[in-house]
Amino acid sequence: MKTKNKPTRTAARRRALQALYQWQVGGQSVADVERQFLADDHTLGAQLDYFSELLHGVVEHREAIDEALSRYADRSIEEIDPIERAILRLASYELLYRWEVPYRAVLNEAINLAKTFGATHKSYKYVNGVLDKLAHHVRAREIRSDTGRLVTGQK
Repeated sequence: MKTKNKPTRTAARRRALQALYQWQVGGQSVADVERQFLADDHTLGAQLDYFSELLHGVVEHREAIDEALSRYADRSIEEIDPIERAILRLASYELLYRWEVPYRAVLNEAINLAKTFGATHKSYKYVNGVLDKLAHHVRAREIRSDTGRLVTGQK
């Protein structure tokens, strides 16, 4: 008897990355992109609620995310390759707004996405460098705790 695979956040991140890329380069509304992904079964294996949250969260908080990223990127956000930009925005959303997700998990997932989808074989190094600096700024207490988990009372 076959068992169904449990939907994962990893798959949700992968699908959200693809949807964000499409939103960035295609000029469609986020609602249209989401509808297309849900209709085309691009979200197979993904936690659909997390996929939607990531997609809408990045778009809704894009200005704050881009401002945070601009402090650590070596060029303007718009000059970053579109797939790397989408990865950085996605991971930054989790670092800034999803405090229950350990920073190590966020960085690991972003690095894996960059290794899979990055424009060059070194994309993951760039993504890691920018996100590591951002994480040290916004998740300093968590990082100092050296557990990779949220310290009680930390925002």
